[in-house]
Amino acid sequence: MTSSVLERLSQVHPDMEIWWDSSPLVFSSFVEDAVSSAPPSARGLIKDELSRIYVSDDPAQSLIRGCTTNPPLALDAVGKDLPFWDEWVNELLADTPDLSKSECAWLIYKEVLRRGAEMMLPIWEHSAGRFGYISGQLDPRLITEADKMVEMAQELRTIAPNIMVKVPASTEGVEVVRTLTSMGIPTNVTTCFTLPQIWAVALAAKEGLAIAQASNVDVSKWRAVITMMIGRLTENPVLDEQAARRGINLSRVDKHWFGVHVFRKAFKLLRDNGLPSKMLACSMRPGPLVGGSSHFWDIEKIAGDIVYTMPPYVLKPLFEQSGGLTFNEEVLADDVPVDVMKKLERIPYVLQSWDANGMEVDQFNNHPATISTAKTFSAAFDGLEEYADKQLQARKEQVR
Repeated sequence: MTSSVLERLSQVHPDMEIWWDSSPLVFSSFVEDAVSSAPPSARGLIKDELSRIYVSDDPAQSLIRGCTTNPPLALDAVGKDLPFWDEWVNELLADTPDLSKSECAWLIYKEVLRRGAEMMLPIWEHSAGRFGYISGQLDPRLITEADKMVEMAQELRTIAPNIMVKVPASTEGVEVVRTLTSMGIPTNVTTCFTLPQIWAVALAAKEGLAIAQASNVDVSKWRAVITMMIGRLTENPVLDEQAARRGINLSRVDKHWFGVHVFRKAFKLLRDNGLPSKMLACSMRPGPLVGGSSHFWDIEKIAGDIVYTMPPYVLKPLFEQSGGLTFNEEVLADDVPVDVMKKLERIPYVLQSWDANGMEVDQFNNHPATISTAKTFSAAFDGLEEYADKQLQARKEQVR
């Protein structure tokens, strides 16, 4: 059996984890689409390799060790199987006709999460609760409301034992991480881009863990990851705007180095300070093209004892480039070219991102990448409410 590109990547470090970045409910359709779009001669191999990512007949043998979701991905899962969800919501409204659109949308979201958790549960059980978590995100429209986020997190945790709560790296989210950790609730920090955010939530997790242990809270199945959204940091327009005002032209190579450097600094910060959280990379982008060869630096140059979460838009180019990629443990490397560093260190957006003291906690909510990402996630929750409202209106017409 030929090793796939993901299997070769996972061999770099025994504690590397590869997660699926989407609802597990759409994994089979992803495989079907990828196979059908491949050349006929390659379809058998591609189907075999992709089917090993999540083994539906025996999930515990899957390559992936976890799963991340967010509101856009939940909305996508509903949209990919509308007949099923139309019927499910119709039955829900028959039993509880007085639901508001917000209440209905929240129940839909929880059901998408519940079904995904069920698919991942055999991995969780096989690993005694170490792997097999699925991240359920708190409502991104509430990133400034700590009490509501804690209440919502506790509600999500009742869905399944392998639910990990996705908390925003907002000003208020730092305290939420501390509180949830003190309760023994696993967390995945999201909407996170900068070293100050990573440092703050990692310290909060450490402090929360100490509180839990002092209170004899069971933390045997607790764990924490911190998601750095690499592409959402490096693609924000503010980076180019500030560079242009200083007469700096940033290439795709420069931007990839920027994201890689911040992630590496975060990894070393957690390791050197003995913090219990694990770095998770997401929003990876293909590239750059160097010397006529295509690379995937957002994956290659941070390989090591980390977590990658990979959606279809990452897996597709990764598998297409697989023959030209080699992987080594590079997360501890220090090979950013001097000329690139000289460009980057002149840009405030960059300095704010890679200095652990680049922002105060009360500035997190105003970071450009936080604002744009929270807006995208909030729009998806609005989309779920719009879908719920259509079902509510249709139900009213039926009972007239």
